[in-house]
Amino acid sequence: MAPTDHDARLPLNSRRAISTFGLSVLGLLTANLLPFMVIALEQSVGLGVTEAGAVMTGCLLATAVACVATTRLAEGSRRIAVARAGLALSAVMFAVAAFNVSDLVTVLAVILGGAGAGGALSASGAALAALRNPNRMSAANGLVNRAVVTVVLAVVPLIGITTGSVFGIVAGASVALLFAASWLPKAPIRDHEADAAARAARRAKPADARTDRKVTVAGIALLVMYALWAISEDSVWALAGIMGAEQSALSDAGLGLVLSASSAGGLVATIALTFIGEKLGRAVPLAVLLVAGGALKLVAALTTDPTVYTIALIAWNTAYIAVFLLFIATAAALDANGRFSGPAIGVYLFGSSFSPVFGGWLSETFGYPGFGWVIAVVSWLLVIPMVIVARISTRVESRVSALEHSSILNEEAAR
Repeated sequence: MAPTDHDARLPLNSRRAISTFGLSVLGLLTANLLPFMVIALEQSVGLGVTEAGAVMTGCLLATAVACVATTRLAEGSRRIAVARAGLALSAVMFAVAAFNVSDLVTVLAVILGGAGAGGALSASGAALAALRNPNRMSAANGLVNRAVVTVVLAVVPLIGITTGSVFGIVAGASVALLFAASWLPKAPIRDHEADAAARAARRAKPADARTDRKVTVAGIALLVMYALWAISEDSVWALAGIMGAEQSALSDAGLGLVLSASSAGGLVATIALTFIGEKLGRAVPLAVLLVAGGALKLVAALTTDPTVYTIALIAWNTAYIAVFLLFIATAAALDANGRFSGPAIGVYLFGSSFSPVFGGWLSETFGYPGFGWVIAVVSWLLVIPMVIVARISTRVESRVSALEHSSILNEEAAR
């Protein structure tokens, strides 16, 4: 007898892939279209560059807040309702922004649209944990995201960068995904009877209660580390252009090539993780990639040679995407209901939103070399605690798999 939606992680099928990965792409689409959205607000709405940037920071923060705020609802039976509400808000608000009826209305609509995207993001993050093989599902999610965004980034300039094109795309995607929201995988473990039984078991077995507390602490620690990592990593991306031009004397054409190749390196990382799956686990890859990522950031900040800078930035972005996906996989493995994978992207966006300010302050205060040392040390300090959390996630995943296997055998024997 096959396990049901409520007692096991689920296999991936086309409907679950479309809904889970699609909502994830939608939730991050504003972040990925950020440069175009700033241009649209500047040219179509008449905002200054700083003002347009502030509006988009507000949009990203609204996404992060909504993602974290709706996490508890997305863990359980209200997951689909959260997704639909978020998609509906996103569709309406970004459609309003696309029509640009007035400056104030457009600004408010962009921020509220970001909040809607946050609801879709928490639902998709929680749903990802319901699928089998968290490493592979996280990598597949990243691969779909990269592929779709690559196409969208190529198409938008051909259409023309206006509020109608950039915000209209997000609104249209939100409407389309409304029809797929019902396909989201359900929370596989949490229901009222299971919760009551689990509480009774924990009272009877103090060791189980200690294990639950350890998992909770590990999950909270992971979310904090994800935010810190996001601040340090995305500050590099925020300063990549100006640092390459000022310190390594890259031309505009060379800089465009570097950034494009860096994005391609990230795509290679997602493909590699998709095929590797669980073979290497999470602890060892995270340790190696965090150490390597810190070293590559430092090299990029110290070098004045354009070739070295190019190689360092491409290699760093490849490691960056791999670590990004392994954070999500670890969060998903800690709890199959999505207790930690649901808010993970929201927490990441919190850190990402402040990275330009953080990176700018460091570079102005300590110069690019000082900036490089600080962000490298951040990566290195995360190595040991992340390895510990990754090992806990592996034990949790193994224990859940063993219990599911035992349950299936018992049901077959009873028949």
